[in-house]
Amino acid sequence: MKQNEFVRASGVLMHISSLWGGYSEGSFGKAAKEWIDFLAAGGFRVWQVLPFCLPDDCNSPYKSTGAFSLNPCFIDLPTLCSEGLLTERELSEAEQKTPYACEFDRLREERFALLRKAAKRVKDQKPIENFLETHPRTAAFCRFMAFREANGNKEWIDWTNTAVDPETLLTWQFTQYECHRQWQQIHAYAKGKGVLIVGDIPIYVAYDSADVWENPELFQLDQTNRPTSVAGVPPDYFSKDGQLWGNPLYDWKAMKQDGYAWWKERMQFMLELFDGVRIDHFRGLESYWSVPAGERTARNGKWVKGPGMDFIRAIRPICEGKLVIAEDLGVITDAVRKLVEKSGFPGMHVLQFGFLGDANSPHLPHNYDENCVAYTGTHDNNTLLGYVWELDPSTRARLLDYCGFKGEHWDACYPDIQRMMWESHAKLVILPVQDLLLYGSDTRFNVPGRSEGNWSYRLKREQLNEVDLARFRHWNELYGREK
Repeated sequence: MKQNEFVRASGVLMHISSLWGGYSEGSFGKAAKEWIDFLAAGGFRVWQVLPFCLPDDCNSPYKSTGAFSLNPCFIDLPTLCSEGLLTERELSEAEQKTPYACEFDRLREERFALLRKAAKRVKDQKPIENFLETHPRTAAFCRFMAFREANGNKEWIDWTNTAVDPETLLTWQFTQYECHRQWQQIHAYAKGKGVLIVGDIPIYVAYDSADVWENPELFQLDQTNRPTSVAGVPPDYFSKDGQLWGNPLYDWKAMKQDGYAWWKERMQFMLELFDGVRIDHFRGLESYWSVPAGERTARNGKWVKGPGMDFIRAIRPICEGKLVIAEDLGVITDAVRKLVEKSGFPGMHVLQFGFLGDANSPHLPHNYDENCVAYTGTHDNNTLLGYVWELDPSTRARLLDYCGFKGEHWDACYPDIQRMMWESHAKLVILPVQDLLLYGSDTRFNVPGRSEGNWSYRLKREQLNEVDLARFRHWNELYGREK
């Protein structure tokens, strides 16, 4: 699906971590191929994922220690075992305790040590060296993580030790190479099945990251390299105090001086991995919410002009022939709408937001334009089933009337809602996997503003048998969204 050939299609949003498997979270292994087979059988053209970068201590992939990193926990352990890099006993000892949730605590305690064993058994280092030569930002990330461990995992601003453990550095280098190698095999398999994969670019990085450590001049820092202002969003649907993300803000003037070179490399890195990308918080490119460092909430921030079309023009050549989705949710102004329109990138509409306003809401299907991607919900929303159950009776009645539901029991309305999305003018329709399965709010992926209990949702392979795949395949054919 090329940017200039944006055809009608449908897809499913599911992160790698949610895949089934036997080793604490999903991986770039057999389950990923089985998932692709499932999508292809239903006539789905697109698999959308969340960021692949190393997550933070709260397991969020949207505040990473490296924009040019991949999560080592996605490495498929059985593959390493089959290649002689892990023993059968080591593989058995790594088996998960539960298949229903990611075992993040266990992964933090055990996985890197296990991958260290595999790294030491690699006989031919040349492929790793070649990979690092062609991916210098990822090589810098590996050095950053080795220095970080050598300094007791303190923030880079507090480092004093300049010597790293060679085994630790080698392990990071091996894991980044192996992640790329295994993922490219999955990506090639998807292409062979006619399934395109869309990645996700968090607009910001963490302060304690290889990106800020390596390029402090590109961020809004003071003379001691501490942030002067941090990122967030003002009070909105999700939070009365706004969301204080805490990421350091870019110094866009400094970035412009070298033609946004760091961002160009980032886009190239991502589009090497995926057939397209979603740029998270796209509205921050028009104006971003700047909160003084030290504030406890995002309430006292202010809007500051971003780089706008100057930035879009810089990255456009890299994006040629690729699908780039502009995540234009939140507080949207006419200026943001104009930027999305001028960029040519499809924006996003979310059905759950449609019933917060009147009939003019852009999130209601009758207002969808062709150049958009429509979702029942995103990773930040409740599931569709949970959303309908928690609606007040009058809003629920409006939703049922809107989707033409005529049944006796309102809890049978979900196929009518889904079909309504398929009928819409939106070129691409995406369902989170929980909405494909029609699961409740207990399977929700993330609750914005909550630091604990997010990102851990997983499913089992047999749960896919609950999906009426023939129905979706029929809709894809009927409404011109087939492969």
